[in-house]
Amino acid sequence: MEPFWMQHAADSAVVISGWHRMSYRYADYTTMSIELEKYIRKMHSIVGNAVTEGRYLVFGIGSTQLLNAAVYALSSENSSTPSNVLASIPFYSVYKSQTMFFNSENFQFEGDTNSWQSNNSTNNMDVVEFVTSPNNPDGELKTSVLRGKTIYDHAYFWPHFTPISGPSDHDLMIFTLSKLTGHAGTRFGWAVIKDKDVYEKVLNYISVADLGISKDTQLRVLKLLKVAVEGDGKPIFEFAYNKMRDRWERLTSVFAESTRFSIQQRHPLHCNFFNETRLPSPAYAWVKCEREEEIDCGAVLEAGNIKGRSGSNFSAKDRYVRLSLIKSQDDFELLLQRLTELVSLEKSGVETL
Repeated sequence: MEPFWMQHAADSAVVISGWHRMSYRYADYTTMSIELEKYIRKMHSIVGNAVTEGRYLVFGIGSTQLLNAAVYALSSENSSTPSNVLASIPFYSVYKSQTMFFNSENFQFEGDTNSWQSNNSTNNMDVVEFVTSPNNPDGELKTSVLRGKTIYDHAYFWPHFTPISGPSDHDLMIFTLSKLTGHAGTRFGWAVIKDKDVYEKVLNYISVADLGISKDTQLRVLKLLKVAVEGDGKPIFEFAYNKMRDRWERLTSVFAESTRFSIQQRHPLHCNFFNETRLPSPAYAWVKCEREEEIDCGAVLEAGNIKGRSGSNFSAKDRYVRLSLIKSQDDFELLLQRLTELVSLEKSGVETL
């Protein structure tokens, strides 16, 4: 996304005087910018990816902080029967690591949703299910397995990653700036919440942890979103989608020449935002080593000077590796070059590196 923001350098720049925004709170004694909240709602309305009317918003330090705030808000208040926190394999590792790190008496991580369901009855069981849609690492659009209390992680639910077929309308949805504009270092996310009691618990969590989100951060996010909503979002999403589409087309052509490696299947869907049917262009390639003896795909790729995240990071088999497609253009070109070299070894009859 750097080239897009370079083209909008002046409009997206922020200058803050030393005396400005020094207090914890705004004039209305809140820690969340009303103007920023308005632009977040406007962005969702333009894209059509989430229902925000009549919902509450809470800001967090990236989506990471909000994920655990949501677990806290939805979990049991009876420590003798802690809530079971679940996610479907393959899942984002932070769900497990963060839930275990906080080691609460009120919730515990129980692993894979499907495995847990096959061994337990959901009757009278308190569960909190993470649903990542599109999924990290494979980009699949997911739905709840247990149909109970859910946290919908919609970090990648934007039209440059997946066709938007309609607005998400769940009780608790989490988004992040990093996958919308590319500004991961700004550390800003937000939750869209239906229930007032849950909203107040999430808000209290953020308040106790940090006394709210940096006002400097909120100002920068506001500046970025004002640029992002220009032209009803078409300039930024067309730019980002074209970039991702090009990368996927080139990547797919490389893997089409291989029987040693495969990547996830993509299926076209109608996108209401672009008003046409398009293929998804996920943030990551979920690579599988197909040869029976190559059970550590990360090691196979690393021998070709390609570094990814092994499947075990997502509680999957290490026959899988996640490759990021959202790095700089130079990084992508180098990745493609090394993948091409690795695949070409098959054609030349060279079996191993």
